[in-house]
This record gives sequence, structure tokens and C-alpha cells, in this order.
Amino acid sequence: MPVYKVEAQVDTKQLLQVVKQMPQPDFEAFVTQVLMLRAQRQVQSLSSSESELILKINQSIPDDLQQRFNGLIAKRDSLTLTDGEQADLIQLTDQIEDLDVKRIQYLAQLAQLRQRSLTEVMQDLNIQPPAFV
Repeated sequence: MPVYKVEAQVDTKQLLQVVKQMPQPDFEAFVTQVLMLRAQRQVQSLSSSESELILKINQSIPDDLQQRFNGLIAKRDSLTLTDGEQADLIQLTDQIEDLDVKRIQYLAQLAQLRQRSLTEVMQDLNIQPPAFV
């Protein structure tokens, strides 16, 4: 892991400048650690199981996957999607749906761990259901 030079006293703007310099793998690891720290701060009494689940729930779709998906959606909407791109879009949609299923499974596990309903846990975490559900 590279080392980043920072001053002893760093404001948020400077810290963000350092973060912008990180290569993608280091950035992803850093974001994961920040999300874990956030989860720990939100509720100091979280068990390690709860913290791990919250971290998994908060993971987003990888940027490259999201960008490719968005590009294909734009081409579909403009009616310029090729047959090959249509197949790619279907495959990416399946991948994203699989990630969403895992997220819901993690939410259900957290609800079971907390002995609360899925809806209550989603409200606790400020997670809104998709508008089309």
C-alpha cells in the first residue's frame, strides 16, 4: 500500500485531495474501512456480526460495472443498442440483480439478528425501497 504525505493538521478539503490520489484498489480498501468506521460510530454497541453485515449492506455496485450499465442503458434508450450490447446489458442486469439479492439477504440476516422486521431495519439504516416496488 502506498504511503501518502500529509501535514500534521489536515482539514477535510486536504484529506479529500489525498484520497483523490489513491489508486483504485487502495481507494476501495479505504472506502471499506471508512464505512466500517461509520458503522461503528453510529452505534457503538454493534456486535462484530452486525458491523460486518452493515458493511456488506452499504457496499455499492462497482464503478466500472455501473458505468458500463449506464452506458448501455443510454444506448438502449436512444435505440442504438446492438445485439451484442443487448446481450451484455442482460448479463450486467443479472449481475446487478444478484448483488441486490445479496444485499436483501444481508438485510434479512441483520433483521433476524436484531429480532426486528426487515422494514424496521431498513428504516433504522435509512434505506429506501426502490420506487418501482
